[in-house]
Amino acid sequence: MESVNTLDQSIEEAISRTTSLAFSIHGSTGLGGGCIHDASCMTGSDGRRFFVKRNSIDLLPSFEAEAHSLKLLSDTGTIRVPAPVCTCHGNGQCALILEYLPMGGRRQDWSAMGRQLAQLHRHENDRHGWDHDNWIGSFPQVNTWQDGWVEFFSECRLRPQADAARGRGLRLTKIDALMEAIPAFFDDYAPPASLLHGDLWSGNAAFLDDGTPVIYDPASYYGDRETDLAMTEMFGGFPREFYNAYDREWPLNEGYRIRKQLYILYHTLNHYNLFGGGYGSQAESIIAGLLSHT
Repeated sequence: MESVNTLDQSIEEAISRTTSLAFSIHGSTGLGGGCIHDASCMTGSDGRRFFVKRNSIDLLPSFEAEAHSLKLLSDTGTIRVPAPVCTCHGNGQCALILEYLPMGGRRQDWSAMGRQLAQLHRHENDRHGWDHDNWIGSFPQVNTWQDGWVEFFSECRLRPQADAARGRGLRLTKIDALMEAIPAFFDDYAPPASLLHGDLWSGNAAFLDDGTPVIYDPASYYGDRETDLAMTEMFGGFPREFYNAYDREWPLNEGYRIRKQLYILYHTLNHYNLFGGGYGSQAESIIAGLLSHT
């Protein structure tokens, strides 16, 4: 007799328990698009479908953090995200089970995405951070609560990435000067602590068949809303109508034009720490450009 995949058995039991409706796996179709986890659409014998991510058991905290982020994003009632169902583990592996949303529709309401993202950002906290650490890609993201954004961004975002990059051999000769200069970029701007997606590039945004925007794979925390907008510009893919709609809903501060490079630097260093290559020289160039404005 063929042995039972204990992770699949755990998935069946977890979905059955969470939904209060017995679930038995009928089939599974692999899905592309990820570079860290194995993803699939899992169909039950009753026709229900779920989006399932799998990885080794040590990634369970990452899945739990993602489920927590998705729950809070969903609870705002602003922009659509896949609803988290449950997490589970078995046979040295773990899984994150989400609502399955058929994405990739040709109708794309970018104006709605911009407007709804601004509405998400209106959900605020009195401090910057998160109630637990999470990950940006596979890099740990420190979320220690801070009263001020400058302190949070400097110590919980930029410094850990810069230290890691130096550990990999990147010189970053001007990073200390930039760290000292960061407060100058916020002389006339004190951002509220907005609820953020945290990793909003074009690969984490899509549309349902009816044009409804969906964002997913968050690395959420409370911080400056400009960081989400800056990430959308890092690799492109978001049209002008997205930004126009966001600005109509909640106009950006004039200083964003320069500060966005500070936020892009964080993600550039993260990509260097994850993938190496030309991201290191890009980071050096961004630092030099930022210092020219101080």
